[in-house]
Amino acid sequence: MKEYFTRKQILTIPNLLTLVRLVLVPFIIYYYIAKEYYLLTVILLALSGISDVADGIIARKFNQVSDLGKMIDPVADKLTQIAVLFCLVWRFPLMWVPLVLLTVKEIYNAVCGLVVIKKTGRVYGADWHGKVATVMLYSMMVLHILWDIIAGQRIPELLSQILIWVSVALMVLTLILYSIQNFTLIRNAGKQEES
Repeated sequence: MKEYFTRKQILTIPNLLTLVRLVLVPFIIYYYIAKEYYLLTVILLALSGISDVADGIIARKFNQVSDLGKMIDPVADKLTQIAVLFCLVWRFPLMWVPLVLLTVKEIYNAVCGLVVIKKTGRVYGADWHGKVATVMLYSMMVLHILWDIIAGQRIPELLSQILIWVSVALMVLTLILYSIQNFTLIRNAGKQEES
C-alpha cells in the first residue's frame, strides 16, 4: 500500500479540493434541513460541483493524478449525493429509492474495487456511464431544490417521478456495467496468477 500514499500524492491541490467537498457535506445537510435555506444549499452544492470539476482538470493538466485521489474523489462525490438525497427524502418520499440504491451500490462497488486493487495492484477511475449517471443524479436533485426557489412551490409530482426513475435506471445500468468490468478484471488477474 506504500506506493498509494506517498507525501507527493497526498499533498496535491486536487486532493485538497476533494477535502473541501467532504467538509461541505454537513453544511449542505444543515442548511437544507435545519434552516430550509434552499438557495444557500444550491450554492454549496454548486461549489462542491465546481471543485469536483476543478480538481479533475488540475489533476490532469498538472500531472497530479494520484491513486489516493482516484479513491477519495468518488467517496466525496457519493457522500455528497447521499447527503442531498437524505435531505430531499424529507420532502419527496420517493427519494428513498435512489438513496437506498446509491448506498447499496456504492458499498458493493467499494468492496469490488478493493478486490480489484488487491488482485491487479491498480486503481481504476470512473467510466463514461458512471459520469452520465452522476450528471443525471445531480441534475435531478438540483432541479428538485431549484423548483422551490424559482417557482415558489414543489416540483410537479409527475416530473419528480420521471426524474427520479430515470436516475434510478441509470444507477442500475452503471451497477451492472461496473460489475461486469470488475469481474472481468478479477478473472483476468486470476488467470495471470495461474500462468
